[in-house]
Amino acid sequence: MSRIEELLEALGLEAGSATFNTSIIILSVALILFTGFMMTRLTKLLKLPNVTAYIISGILIGPSILNLVPKSFIVGTDFLSDIALAFIAFSAGEFFKISNLKKAGFKVIIITLSESLLAFALVFLVSNFILHIDTSFSLVLAALSSATAPASTMMTIKQTNAKGDYVNTLLEVVALDDVVTLILYSLAIAICLGINNQGSSLDFKEVILPIIYNLICLAIGFAFGFILRFLLPQKRTNDNRLIIVIAVIFLFCGICSLFGQSPLLGCMAIGVVYTNQKDNSERLFKQVNYFTPPIMLLFFVRSGMNFDLRNFISTDMVSLGVPLVLVSIIYFFVRIIGKYGGAFLSCLGCKTDKKIRNYLGLGLIPQAGVAIGLAAMGSRIFADNGQVELGIALNTIILASSILYELIGPGCAKLGLYLSKSYSNNLDEVVEVSNIDHKQNEVDKLIAQINEIRKELPELVNDEEEAFTDAAEEEEIETGRNRMRDFINRRR
Repeated sequence: MSRIEELLEALGLEAGSATFNTSIIILSVALILFTGFMMTRLTKLLKLPNVTAYIISGILIGPSILNLVPKSFIVGTDFLSDIALAFIAFSAGEFFKISNLKKAGFKVIIITLSESLLAFALVFLVSNFILHIDTSFSLVLAALSSATAPASTMMTIKQTNAKGDYVNTLLEVVALDDVVTLILYSLAIAICLGINNQGSSLDFKEVILPIIYNLICLAIGFAFGFILRFLLPQKRTNDNRLIIVIAVIFLFCGICSLFGQSPLLGCMAIGVVYTNQKDNSERLFKQVNYFTPPIMLLFFVRSGMNFDLRNFISTDMVSLGVPLVLVSIIYFFVRIIGKYGGAFLSCLGCKTDKKIRNYLGLGLIPQAGVAIGLAAMGSRIFADNGQVELGIALNTIILASSILYELIGPGCAKLGLYLSKSYSNNLDEVVEVSNIDHKQNEVDKLIAQINEIRKELPELVNDEEEAFTDAAEEEEIETGRNRMRDFINRRR
């Protein structure tokens, strides 16, 4: 029994009653939000990303340590994985612009395939042939290794205001990464289920049908993208735009859930269609990004609750035959080798700029959102097929390695941006002062440079804050119009 359940029983509430169950849900959500926020205060001092704080919070308040939140809540909120993945995928679609891909040509596609497939191949070979882990499990784990977390890299780019060919290539590769990951994941799950259902043989239909289902979801996602474009004309207010896009994403998630399919690829298609059809699409994506932080917090903290500390530190996991600590550490390093090596070799073959070739792999190291969400889905599929231990092992490995990746990922991304000279700490390179008198002393020159920077400061307002402010101002204007209309009507 969890601490929250013990508290409610001590207060005289009857276990199983409507009031008891409702109180558990509300108190659990409040505890998760509060704990996640408080942990970010600590990680902020250590200059670590919020995702790390959320996962650690989940581990602390979960069944493995403090046992504050009941397991019934964790099981009952399984839908959070689908919703969080849907929003992550929709936001990733913003960077999949056809115009940018045309400029880059096939180079970005080749780079993405190379770094994703090399990471996949190395993780599978090491897991299956060196660690002697089950083939189906090794395939799923290898498929997840191809995923990259765009949030940490994008956060670092925004903080440093980095620009240039390196940044453009990095963003395009990260956006395409998730497409490759879902395809590999779908194939791996299909083969895994086929092996489990057919024994040693593998039915061809068991592999093809899931791929067909995902292609159907992709087509439906494109259709939803055009529907979203139709539902959001220019005259639509900001608050109604947010309501409509959330409704569309939830509806698509519900349809995918009915047929047991991942919403990732389809939601990305919705974002791709919208961003390529609307000139001012950035505003909608900023609003969505402003709405999603509580959802992401709930998702990552809940993922941390699924982390089984006892199995992680135990000397052996029955289903794998290898300690999970060892698997997590090996997975961590092998994936980095695959990502960096694949990016370097493909850039070398495509004859890209030396700065991109040498440092692109550093921006591909972070891994969190997509991998954790797909691991949760994989865990659910393993459990449905009577392989609960394999599901627990998959979740534990991905969560443990994700914490490590989020510890070093932002630093590696920033190092790549710096070494590629995508941003600079040199004031002479940050701002150029026109009509400057080179005979003046250094103090006057510094003052002139500071004045030039001050002119650009209004552009540094946080995008989400700007979107929220605009929405508030629009609401205030609309309220004023209504009051004026009421006043005129009364005078009549």
